[in-house]
Amino acid sequence: MSIDIKEITSKKDLKRFITFQFELYKGNPYYVIPLIDFEMSTLRKDKNPAFDHAEAKYWIAVQDGKIVGRIAAIILDHELKEKSLARFGWIDFVDDLAVSKALLETTKEWVSSKGAKSIHGPMGFTDLDFEGALTDGFDQLATQATIYNHPYYIDHYKAWDLEVAATWVELRGKAPSQNPEKVGRAVRIIKERFKVKLKEFKKAKEILKYAPGVFDVLNEAYEGLYGYYPLTPKQIDYYVDQYFGFVRKEFVCVIVDEEDQVVGFALTLPSLSKAFQKAKGSLFPFGFIHVLKSFYKNDTADLFLIGIKPAYQK
Repeated sequence: MSIDIKEITSKKDLKRFITFQFELYKGNPYYVIPLIDFEMSTLRKDKNPAFDHAEAKYWIAVQDGKIVGRIAAIILDHELKEKSLARFGWIDFVDDLAVSKALLETTKEWVSSKGAKSIHGPMGFTDLDFEGALTDGFDQLATQATIYNHPYYIDHYKAWDLEVAATWVELRGKAPSQNPEKVGRAVRIIKERFKVKLKEFKKAKEILKYAPGVFDVLNEAYEGLYGYYPLTPKQIDYYVDQYFGFVRKEFVCVIVDEEDQVVGFALTLPSLSKAFQKAKGSLFPFGFIHVLKSFYKNDTADLFLIGIKPAYQK
């Protein structure tokens, strides 16, 4: 049967693009369903400030009237100018090489017309979007911030002659019941020597004052990481609005210097994986209940973002 590649041009089709993966992973106990509203916001030009310096196109592969694959092509202005490089992301497909090849060839044709000589992915507009390909741990529950994909994806990527550009490792372990004494001793020495302190918050909304500083540190700390580009002020405002509504003060660590400027931070969340699975892509009308429960009854924490100014590292 022939494969038709159709460009996404309407809000209705964009929702079909987003929810295709829901059917592809139906019944998989390790896959975590993303929130549709978050995905829509990220992929819409009128919502995501990344489009101030980027452009993108989205396609679905249709076979016998049924969606069998999807892909996004993304061009960041600075990445294209500096490296003649474009991105692909939001990629999912059934186990059919003809489908995945058709998606990639369509993407390559468009980015080539824009001047790109190479393509890499899966990646998003920023480092805070879904990125990477799972190569191991297919029997582990995904986090709400990372990609889960079927094992056969890797065979398809190899068939396309894609090479590994970077390797990311996710570690899991048990939290100690109390901090080792040597950690406490190190903390006391560091506080005194570098004149830094842990910021105490009485209410979660007090954290918002330090949110821009947190993202400034993120830009500095992540500068050398693969594919990272600094977030603009508009993007920082966007992510503060997107993510800080989920933040609880007990799970946030902000370190400041003598001038009350952020020099390090850790944003942690109770695992939302099971809550998102139950929410089935939407917080309303009942999905938010599962999310709220996960904040008060949970045995797992996700270390969401951690950053330290380079001057304070090591």
